[in-house]
Amino acid sequence: MAQKDFFHHETAVIDPGCKIGKGTKIWHFTHIMPDCEIGENCNFGQNVVVSPGVKLGRNVKVQNNVSIYTGVICEDDVFLGPSMVFTNIVNPRSAVVRKDQYVKTMVRKGASIGANATIVAGIEIGRFAFIGAGAVVIRNVPDYALMVGNPAKQIGWMSEYGHRLKFDQNGKATCLESKEIYQLRNGKVLKLS
Repeated sequence: MAQKDFFHHETAVIDPGCKIGKGTKIWHFTHIMPDCEIGENCNFGQNVVVSPGVKLGRNVKVQNNVSIYTGVICEDDVFLGPSMVFTNIVNPRSAVVRKDQYVKTMVRKGASIGANATIVAGIEIGRFAFIGAGAVVIRNVPDYALMVGNPAKQIGWMSEYGHRLKFDQNGKATCLESKEIYQLRNGKVLKLS
């Protein structure tokens, strides 16, 4: 960690071997553990823990009290809401050491995970998916899907601007804010413009 073109509060702890991108901000009582890769312009709220080897892309926003455990990869523009948590072992036991069994969890570009959500180890959250507050995600999530509940169920689709999409009889929807057009075909959403 030779470079110093990012900000960290004096109470933050950054362990050796981390790569932290330019413009990133790390706030109060946050711990970035060894060998993490953090992209440019990320923001970490207070009391965040990032376990060894975690990889975060550019412009990832991590709110207060979030735990990101070994095995997690977040692509660019991911939002991690307050007190959400990832897991990294499918069958944890206090008396059984399974550090060699951490599983990979992937969060694709632009996805948002709401406050107090739990993401069970070993799944993939699709591009621009939206995980509602308190949801417990136990299986893969498609691109643009809106997921809520415990266990999380898909109840709709979201635009890249975070608005619920309402598809017409031709399977087309327009984002209220961006005016971008989306197509729903065979259970998948694609952005047309």
